[in-house]
Amino acid sequence: MQEKSEKSAKPVHQEAEMYKHRHGQMTVEDFILPFSGELLRENRWVKLAGLVPWDWFESQYAELFGAVGNPAKPARVALGALLIQTRLGSTDEETVQQITENVYMQYFLGYQEYQSKPPFTPSMMVFFRKRITPAMLAEINEKIRIEASGSDVPKEPPTGGGTAGCNDANADAETKPNSGKLILDATCAPQDIRYPTDVSLLNEAREKLEGMIDEIWAQSGFQGEKPRTYRENARRDFNRFIRNRKPKGKKIRRAIREQLGYVRRDIEIIDQWLIELGIDCLSEAQIERLITIHRLYAQQQEMYATKTHSINHRIVSISQPHVRPIVRGKAGCATEFGAKIVVSMVNGHATVERLSWENFNEGNDLIEYADRYRERYGCYPSAILADKAFRTRDNLAFCKKNGIRLTGPPLGRPKTTVDPQTKKIERMDSAERNAIEGKFGEGKRGYGLGRIMTKLQDTSEVSIHLQFLVMNLMHRLRLLFFAFCKKLRFDARFASFCTLSCMLCVFQRC
Repeated sequence: MQEKSEKSAKPVHQEAEMYKHRHGQMTVEDFILPFSGELLRENRWVKLAGLVPWDWFESQYAELFGAVGNPAKPARVALGALLIQTRLGSTDEETVQQITENVYMQYFLGYQEYQSKPPFTPSMMVFFRKRITPAMLAEINEKIRIEASGSDVPKEPPTGGGTAGCNDANADAETKPNSGKLILDATCAPQDIRYPTDVSLLNEAREKLEGMIDEIWAQSGFQGEKPRTYRENARRDFNRFIRNRKPKGKKIRRAIREQLGYVRRDIEIIDQWLIELGIDCLSEAQIERLITIHRLYAQQQEMYATKTHSINHRIVSISQPHVRPIVRGKAGCATEFGAKIVVSMVNGHATVERLSWENFNEGNDLIEYADRYRERYGCYPSAILADKAFRTRDNLAFCKKNGIRLTGPPLGRPKTTVDPQTKKIERMDSAERNAIEGKFGEGKRGYGLGRIMTKLQDTSEVSIHLQFLVMNLMHRLRLLFFAFCKKLRFDARFASFCTLSCMLCVFQRC
């Protein structure tokens, strides 16, 4: 249902709506319940509400709207609804239903009293995802990181590596020793698409082209005989092919050649009609789909002619042409289809450093990630924990120059004898690097990172950033709970000590 509502949603017109600022945030005691009582301060949604910088986000969100028009939904409602949906992993309809039934979620959205009616329609979730940009979410994530650390200095003391200054040698500013550890790794966020094959993609393109031909013929009022598309023969050939469980190479090439012929015929018919009738005979969505099919046909024709199975910017989904195959080389799934992301992790806080729909070598940007670390914390990390893809000659030279210890074996032939201390450090680094692997597992199992359900490119990027934002908020919430439990444990020990002291005093007096 979420996918259907997102496809049918109209583009956002910023001039058609205005925004009213909401000054100040209410407290738990100000929320009016339908019955007597008040909200519990220890509830997770109440705690999370105090961790999000609502006021800053509202100032950024208000700039998207004009000065006239119908008032838009508040910024806290827009962001809060997306955070709730990401945390629960629910659809748009289920998210609105949960908000309607839960008073704590309504407080999290900034409402001052309980409302028994739905606060908005499920289709508004699509507009929320379109209005909020990944840059806004990245800035919120950064503010949460600064508030969690309490300062711009990393919590971890320098461990290993050198203590070279963070600035260049020619800089006049005071240098600070390297501190903290930076964990880097890359993963893929697969999209919810059918596993693509060349024959199935061409068959799907043929069916969509035949639908366009039928629609144009019905609307234009052409006289005479309708052009033949041989759709029955095409469908029969496709069905004959898919009945083979393990088709050989010759059968695959034959099926591709047949479908290429049918697609080429349909494209020529539609292109001729566009010349005669103009581009207005197709809707905007159909024009975009026709352009995608043109690109798909050109790619498939080139791969068939050259007898290859790879091409730049390869289209694997007609409905989502921005999705690309990402070769990961994993045992379970060698190729995934979605966005490739590079994530950094410091003190349990994850940050999306790069998101791209094209495949890239993550090791080429290590210097940029180290410079971002220096911008955030004022110094370079003492160690960078990453896999061997980051151990290039340029990266090793950069780390050596700035006193950074880059984990992993040295380049070249392995040594016959290994220092026990070095082996111990490598084992400890490998254990610490498991934290980011656990973060990926948490996102893919609990927050939908393993299957992105949104269809558009922009909304998919927003969904990915939202998932890491929610994971950081939950990490922050766990830290607060741990500190609370630690304080209770200390208070219990202190109370026991006071009781024992009083008993000792009474015993001495007696």
